[in-house]
This record gives sequence, C-alpha cells and structure tokens, in this order.
Amino acid sequence: MKKKRLAKIMQLIEQYDVENQDVLIKLLQKEGFQVTQATVSRDIKELDLIKVVSGYGGYKYVKRERNNKKSTDKYIAIFRESVTGIDFAGNMVVVKCHNGMANAACAAIDTMQVSDILGTIAGDDTIFAVCSNEKAAQTVCEKIDKLIVS
Repeated sequence: MKKKRLAKIMQLIEQYDVENQDVLIKLLQKEGFQVTQATVSRDIKELDLIKVVSGYGGYKYVKRERNNKKSTDKYIAIFRESVTGIDFAGNMVVVKCHNGMANAACAAIDTMQVSDILGTIAGDDTIFAVCSNEKAAQTVCEKIDKLIVS
C-alpha cells in the first residue's frame, strides 16, 4: 500500500501544482487513499520533495534533483534573485530574502551542499543556517556573498 501511495504522490505532483500538504491529502483521498497529515509529511520527506515557486507565483512540490549541473544552475539563479542580505552571529548564519522566497532559497542552499552548513531552516523571508563554529559561519557568509555578487 505504501509503494502505491508514494507512486500516486509522485503522479499527483507531476499532474498538479500541489501547494501544501492539505491539498495533497485531499487529492490522495479522492484517489481512495485514507491518509493523515503525519503520514503525508513522512512521505514527503521519504520522497525528498521540496517546495519551489510555481509559474503562477505560488509554490508547488517537486522532487529534489541532486548532483545535476542544470538543476544546480537553476537553484543558484533562484538563490541570487531571492536573497537580499546575509550576516552571521556566532555559529548561526542569517540569510534575509524577499517575502515568500526563503523556502526556495533554502532549498537552493541544501542542494548546493555547502560543506560548512550543518542544517538549515526557512521561514517566509529568513533562513537560519547552523554551522559548527563561528569561523565556519563566517566562511559560509563569504561563500554566499561571492555567489550573490558573481
């Protein structure tokens, strides 16, 4: 049943611009799958889905593409257009973004797999990236600053 559900999720996100988990739950229920939010959340994580900006200004789930030059270039472009500023305090890097763009910019950071970043979390217009120490946070700021300017 799980394999069928995961396959159906992939089919649904390719067919529709699925904006959030509630929409996905409703689509799955229409297809005969009785799921909870917790189940869908685990499925999204297992399928390695991320939210990106859709062509209509909203968001949609897509499969994260890893180690793909074309994909990396796309994420760098999204990142450059999204970020408005960057700074660090201690081992924490703070990336400021245009409203609604932090999630996409954070996905770009995660895809770029910056070695000094231990983990990230995004809000609406702010990303927090945790580094192992202050020196690493400073290095990340310098890398990101070069990426934005270049």
